[in-house]
Amino acid sequence: MNRYWQVTMEDAAQANPLVSGVSGLYNAHFGLHATPFSLTPDTQFFYDHPSMREALNTLVLAVRSGEGFTKVVSEIGTGKTLLCRTFLALLRDQFVTAYVPNPYMEPMTLLLAVADELGVKYAPDVNQHQILKLLTNFLIDTFARQQRTVVVCLDEAHAMPLESLEALRLLSNLETEKRKLLQIVLFGQPELDVKLREPSIRQLRQRIAFSCHLRPMTRNELTRYVSHRLTVAGRGEDELFTRRALRVLFVASGGVPRLVNILAHKALASAYGEGAQRVRARHVRLAVFDTESTSSVFRRRLWTRRLLATGMAGAALAAGVFGSMI
Repeated sequence: MNRYWQVTMEDAAQANPLVSGVSGLYNAHFGLHATPFSLTPDTQFFYDHPSMREALNTLVLAVRSGEGFTKVVSEIGTGKTLLCRTFLALLRDQFVTAYVPNPYMEPMTLLLAVADELGVKYAPDVNQHQILKLLTNFLIDTFARQQRTVVVCLDEAHAMPLESLEALRLLSNLETEKRKLLQIVLFGQPELDVKLREPSIRQLRQRIAFSCHLRPMTRNELTRYVSHRLTVAGRGEDELFTRRALRVLFVASGGVPRLVNILAHKALASAYGEGAQRVRARHVRLAVFDTESTSSVFRRRLWTRRLLATGMAGAALAAGVFGSMI
């Protein structure tokens, strides 16, 4: 029996010591010094496909322009968190930064979380007025002493209560004659756009000067993405995944990076279990049908493609018959 399938691999989004053990074994088998398709958003593996590059350039332009709010929206699994961490890494020398990974908090708790990230000290019994004043003083002092402004990135911003978004807007009011002292970047799913259309926060919506949308990868981008991650992990330039394997990987994942990582990781483990030196289409299919979030979608996409192929063949045949009758 295939060694991989002796291990019950649930959705790879869940940390699992068995999965980690298999990763270590197949890394040695394929000549890798790191796991290339981990779900952890490791900036070492950042791949700037066109949509990602455009978003990153937009973010850098926005903060250098001194604008107040910037927004990044995309579907689940398209790389928002990795983009956010890469963006923050680029800012460290020129800006003071803070990162709030889960801003699902009422206004006071959110303000305290931002204060903690910035290292602002406050009393245990501080109230909202006092914490706002402390944050304001920190922004003024940071700019006066270091000539640096503060950038706060909020991941999963679609989950924020409206009241908390409004508290951020009030905090962002502080500015010099030329630029904002606090810039806020919101990363969220499409629900964030729905939330920003609420009349109660229309003032915040008007302050979003830059926005961008992350899309899934195209098939060619996915091929380069897989090659990039394998190269960073130590594989080199040779093709570990066959062309057919990459084709199945694209059809099953729809070009969504998180799904690509889950399926590629399982496919590598499956190939290792067979003792194979390359990942083939059958290994990817096994991974697809072992992953609940892709198996039904994969079947539907395959069925659609077959229908289209059948329809095109039928049209060609009909055209040939009709032509012969003329």
